[in-house]
Amino acid sequence: MSERDIEAGPTRRPEVPPPHVATDAEVPTETIFRIRDLDFFYGSYRAIRDVHMDVAGNQITAMIGPSGCGKSTFIRCLNRMNDLIPGTRVDGSIDYHGQDLYGPDVDAIEVRRRIGMVFQKPNPFPKSIYDNVAFGPRVNGHKVASMDDLVEESLRKAALWDEVKDKIKKSAFSLSGGQQQRLCIARCIAVKPEVILMDEPCSALDPLATNRIEELMIELKRDYTIVIVTHNMQQAARVSDRTAFFTAEVSNEGRERTGVLVEFDRTEKIFTAPTDRRTEDYITGRFG
Repeated sequence: MSERDIEAGPTRRPEVPPPHVATDAEVPTETIFRIRDLDFFYGSYRAIRDVHMDVAGNQITAMIGPSGCGKSTFIRCLNRMNDLIPGTRVDGSIDYHGQDLYGPDVDAIEVRRRIGMVFQKPNPFPKSIYDNVAFGPRVNGHKVASMDDLVEESLRKAALWDEVKDKIKKSAFSLSGGQQQRLCIARCIAVKPEVILMDEPCSALDPLATNRIEELMIELKRDYTIVIVTHNMQQAARVSDRTAFFTAEVSNEGRERTGVLVEFDRTEKIFTAPTDRRTEDYITGRFG
């Protein structure tokens, strides 16, 4: 599928193969997250089950799949954002650089500093552009030689500096939607994370702003590991190195949907020669 033409999928296979996850030999050597047998519960309801994957450093890993299959829940497990919801529980393991992310001695606040998050809709603070970027370092007590330099560096990395350098003290709400999203990325970068999680970062943006965010993601992976959730399969095909396809299994007479990881592999393989027929059916539009 040389032009990422996801509509022209390969021929449907006669049988559904067993779920496929890339073997250890296929996974790049630098592993940031090692996830094994992950289940996540909202109270007694199991939202996702048996997720098993490795997330490699300095790559973009995309999560695709239909609504309600647990993609956003899954990436929120990676920086413990779900801890903020009462009654939630994680079973299985998520190792971050070999350390249990949910270990008893792990500080969840420090986890969220190292593993930042950009949300679906731009959410700048009701402050100036400058103070939005400086907020995180100030709250976290970062010692910086010059806050001005840190703010400029972060805005440059978010490809926003040239557009705002002459109005840095103006309200963040004066920016366009796409600029606000890049400001949120700059705010995330300012606290020096290693990983950036993005939950549908372009869903509220127009095509031009979406293209700028996609270009930015590709630039940022030189310095950061990026995990994105997207409903836009073309976007996953354009920007990601590896793609995970999730779907939902329905149980309890249709009243419960549990997210499962169907297949995880190199993006090119997922979109041109998926192993599981469910993946093929989704990317070719047969369901979803």
